[in-house]
Amino acid sequence: MHSKIKIFSGTSNISLAEKIASGLNLDLSKIEISKFQDGEISVLIKENLNGCHCFLVQSICRPVNDNLIEFLIIIDALRRAHAKKITAVIPYLGYSRQDRKCRLGEPISAKLVAKIISCAGIDDIIIADLHASQIEGFFDIPVSNISNLANFAEDIKKIENFSPEDFVIVAPDVGAAKKTRAFAKILNCNMAIIDKNRSKANCSEVMNIIGNVNNKNAILIDDIIDTAGTISNAAKALVEIGKARKIYIYATHAVCSGKAFEKLSSGFINQVVFSDSIPILNLKNNNIRIISISNILVSEILKFIG
Repeated sequence: MHSKIKIFSGTSNISLAEKIASGLNLDLSKIEISKFQDGEISVLIKENLNGCHCFLVQSICRPVNDNLIEFLIIIDALRRAHAKKITAVIPYLGYSRQDRKCRLGEPISAKLVAKIISCAGIDDIIIADLHASQIEGFFDIPVSNISNLANFAEDIKKIENFSPEDFVIVAPDVGAAKKTRAFAKILNCNMAIIDKNRSKANCSEVMNIIGNVNNKNAILIDDIIDTAGTISNAAKALVEIGKARKIYIYATHAVCSGKAFEKLSSGFINQVVFSDSIPILNLKNNNIRIISISNILVSEILKFIG
């Protein structure tokens, strides 16, 4: 069944690509990626791709611009090597938070990146937990935006002495309320919302907690953690204001810039769980665990190849 299926990986998340290939009982296909002395990227496909459906795995994460350009160059190489079809598997899409124009003079970078990718030569895209579902409309090719919530739900059910009445699922802001409500329904738990005021990018102040978390285990659910300022402030408020018992944080994409890991090691936070959509190198936080997103990506790929 898989004789005409090829799984390629860029350099941004090879470990996840290997897990995906293994889940399909395949090896990663051969590709040579290097850089010239001036920093330009060199790609060489070392496979016969005639009649093949190629899947390219590449997280558009730090260094975002390098990984984006590498991704585009690999696509061009695959197309010129006569791939029959190319499906991009993008576990994390950089620039996705720049999805609207807030001030005069600002670009809508998410739309520009989507257009560039759409024109690169791929047929369709699989993305995990887009920051905003409307970004799908920025692409001119089909997009499968898959959710990691089922993985998180299964992990939460394994928490010692888990009982729905003892846990509250918390949205870190009002904008995340819809997703949080759906997740709370999966676990049959109540929900709460952090009402916050953001004065500028990557800076927020918790204003109020909507819902009862008193003497409950609170689970904060989010798609992206960047500087961790918002989520750590929310955890502190849940404990100090809401009198929550324990704080668990689940987030798909560990962007984790600056002092994020230091903030996540706060005494207010009992455990943080990320997916491996973005690789975390030299992880030292004892309260952070990684669970792989490979299973849901494999399931989605199988829909493409029957």
